[in-house]
Amino acid sequence: MKNNIIYPCIWFDGNAMEAADFYCSVFDDTIITSENQMVVTFESSGQKFMCLNGGPGSKINPSVSFYVICDTEKEIDTLFSKLLEGGWELMPLNKYEWSRKYVWLQDNFGVNWQLSYGGVEKIKQKISIMLMFTGEKAGKAETAINFYISVFGGKSHILGINRYTKDDNDTPGTIKHAEFRLGDQSFMAIDSSYMHKFGFNEALSIVVECETQEEIDYFWDMLRKGGEEVQCGWLKDSFGVSWQIVPTVLASLMNDPSRSDRVVSAFLKMKKFDIEKLLKA
Repeated sequence: MKNNIIYPCIWFDGNAMEAADFYCSVFDDTIITSENQMVVTFESSGQKFMCLNGGPGSKINPSVSFYVICDTEKEIDTLFSKLLEGGWELMPLNKYEWSRKYVWLQDNFGVNWQLSYGGVEKIKQKISIMLMFTGEKAGKAETAINFYISVFGGKSHILGINRYTKDDNDTPGTIKHAEFRLGDQSFMAIDSSYMHKFGFNEALSIVVECETQEEIDYFWDMLRKGGEEVQCGWLKDSFGVSWQIVPTVLASLMNDPSRSDRVVSAFLKMKKFDIEKLLKA
């Protein structure tokens, strides 16, 4: 498969633009790239993000976070100070075995960030999507990684895997930290068998842009195996991770005031997107 554009979508309760503006103020090299009544997109250091005005239905939790590689100690201190305003620490800013300086925090909008200065030099992408496999999914990170790589193919590959040992407070042999790529998108994954009260949900999904109906059909059929179809291009895979399989033309259709309402009406009746019906709307 060719390298489809893959990026995260964050679910907000009507304040997507406020959140996008906030992240533009926090991160250098970050700009808003498009907006309509449903979504706002921005790019930060080449990483695309979608902010969705999804309503009160889904709440963000730490099962999906964003791992940010900081080039200097000053950078991590600055990002920490800005992101923590109105939020709180999950792991305090400190030195850890894997990083000279690291913190895990949840910002005022509920979005989770892991900031690291040092320790992941082989990751060239500034911001990576981190998946945490918890509850009944704990121990399945490696299976998931291999499945995703088989689906996306091309340049997709594992960069490295670090496993828990008998000296760790988790299941030996499962994933302590893994880094992998799906096309041009960098991902990380961990297993955690602790009694977390959260797991994957729709509040943080992964968007796959497709140019053709053939691509939509392929990713839809592959990723839904063992999972479930939702609607409007959404599905959950067998690991509980939410995906949106969307046509690239959707953004331009939604940004056209003369037809956006008809397009929305059309795709609300769909599960898998049908490009021809969208174009005729």
